[in-house]
Amino acid sequence: MSTPVDDPLDPLSRERSHLAGSRAALRAMREDVESLDISDVTANWVNAEVLARQIDDRIKALADLSGTPLFFGRLDYLHAPGAEQAEGAEGERFYIGRRHVHDAEGDPMVIDWRAPVSQPFYRASKKDPLDIGLRRRFGYTGGDLTAYEDEHLSDPAEAARTSKLLQQEIERPRVGPMRDIVATIQPEQDEIVRSGLGGTVCVQGGPGTGKTAVGLHRVAYLLYAHRERLARTGTLVIGPNKSFLHYIEQVLPALGELSVRQATVDDLVAHVEVRGADDSTAAVVKGDARMAEVLRRAVYAHVSMPTEPVVVVRGSRRWRVPAYELEETVRELLDRGIRYGAAREALPQRIAHAVLVQMERSGEAPDDRVQDAVARNSAVKAAVKAIWPPVDPAKLVLRLLTDADFLAEHAAEILSEDEQKTILWAKPVRSVKSAKWSAADTVLIDEVNDLVSRTASLGHVVLDEAQDLSPMQYRAVGRRCTTGSATILGDLAQGTTPWATRSWDEALAHLGKPEGVIEELTAGFRVPTDVIAYASRLLPHIAPGLAPVASIRENPGFFEVREVSGTAEVVSACGELLRQEGSIGLIAADARIPALAEALTEAGLTYLAPGEETTRQTRLTLVPASLAKGLEYDYVLLDEPQAVVDGEPDERTGLRRLYVALTRAVSGLVVVHGAGLPVQLG
Repeated sequence: MSTPVDDPLDPLSRERSHLAGSRAALRAMREDVESLDISDVTANWVNAEVLARQIDDRIKALADLSGTPLFFGRLDYLHAPGAEQAEGAEGERFYIGRRHVHDAEGDPMVIDWRAPVSQPFYRASKKDPLDIGLRRRFGYTGGDLTAYEDEHLSDPAEAARTSKLLQQEIERPRVGPMRDIVATIQPEQDEIVRSGLGGTVCVQGGPGTGKTAVGLHRVAYLLYAHRERLARTGTLVIGPNKSFLHYIEQVLPALGELSVRQATVDDLVAHVEVRGADDSTAAVVKGDARMAEVLRRAVYAHVSMPTEPVVVVRGSRRWRVPAYELEETVRELLDRGIRYGAAREALPQRIAHAVLVQMERSGEAPDDRVQDAVARNSAVKAAVKAIWPPVDPAKLVLRLLTDADFLAEHAAEILSEDEQKTILWAKPVRSVKSAKWSAADTVLIDEVNDLVSRTASLGHVVLDEAQDLSPMQYRAVGRRCTTGSATILGDLAQGTTPWATRSWDEALAHLGKPEGVIEELTAGFRVPTDVIAYASRLLPHIAPGLAPVASIRENPGFFEVREVSGTAEVVSACGELLRQEGSIGLIAADARIPALAEALTEAGLTYLAPGEETTRQTRLTLVPASLAKGLEYDYVLLDEPQAVVDGEPDERTGLRRLYVALTRAVSGLVVVHGAGLPVQLG
């Protein structure tokens, strides 16, 4: 914060001076933390370890990242805000950045973008200036401040115009991992980012609308606004694969947030080793929400009603709990709907309580220690084992998948005979360890695991590329936020699994969040106009009711469809694109990757695999179409679109895969083909 008086001769020098001062202040803040001596303030080694870890995290959060500007904007307020905005005062100026920075006196030099006083930077407009006289955006080259641009929001004589610096930041070449969008957040994105912790938000967004970045920035905002609560309950970002997670992993640290765990759905349900794969028909059945009831029936079928009394011998006395009383207890536990394991743990205490009631009636005065002793009595333990035996989740799922009679018993009137045959394993399996489990099987085991013992819930979960999840996978994610909230991100048009989500209402219901709010982002910031228009030709065939993305890019981008005669010409086209600045993605059908890899190597062109970080020296990535989702490159060379379509089990899924591949470009797209193009592209 500073006075609003600019040096009329050289305002750029003044801003550079403030940047230098802010960097010096950040260094001082870091040095203050590094110099802390905790030897006399910790009571024991445990406290010392915890405090040392917290200090280490704070030091990391205060890192001055090279090439990452400390502030990207400035707000000059017209008047002292009212009571609801008491941070401001008349004439105050706020520099808006990725984190808070203060000087030696504690006065702020940079305000965190998540603070309430920063919100007008994203929301203020000519129609509603929010008491902002001046909004200034800064342009950087590397880490050096090189330009600024002013909007006089309260001046009626100044016409509204598109920010050139904003456009440049959106179109800046991408080398390395995904960047934050904190300097370019738009009003409709900001509303989602700042929505409250209590509610679940589902964001439908076409390619380039920034839905992934919005989800990550929402996590950063929630950690800022509810840090203490989320520090206790935890946060989790779920992505479709390791490549995607590696691509996005630097966004939150750049915003000063280091405590968010990242995982795939497969990571969450990794109760057994995955060594097998299902065909699409079996995977669809295993992923169907009806399987939850099949599994529930199979679990609780282990409970049997008692037919014999329980006789507890203590000293010279015998205490008898009749079978009918035991049955009442078992039925009451079943009716309560508590977890199988929790009910099993409660049963011996209920039986012991029935014995204690008899003891009291006979004049004895037993206490809690006696009840615990009775609950551990061999007769009680034997009865519990017979009535409510333990269930091993993996063994139960293995039996369902290998025992036709057991499956038929519990899938009756839920799965058809054909569906049961589809998921039954052809060969018997000796044990859980020797079984060749598929990814869908592990989700079933996770469901049973939750039926037996409750899955721990987090405070907030972000689920990206959600359109590809099965109903059972949604349930697995929902278990991780039963007492928390979620941010669901996806695009129905990019669903490329046979079980892809048909509607977000269905997805939210499977997740256990039917009250979730669905938001739609339709303004495209990443994909150039000509590219998104070409890709949108597929929408009537893959998602008829979905609105196409409207690119707000002033630069239409580079777009070309080129016929080639072989891989040599594809490699040559890569060489052409490498003369441009930025990252290059060569996307092809999975089956064509080996031949292209060989051709690139013979031509002396080095390349990376998806998820590997591009550098100035190596900017070309060879991307199988199956791994392209969520990634972006400055220039994309798409090889043989028809082969991408043909690589999927059905045409609709293939066209959706092609839509994904067509929309990975930020600056330009070249489509090369030797065979004909899909007719849906016109």
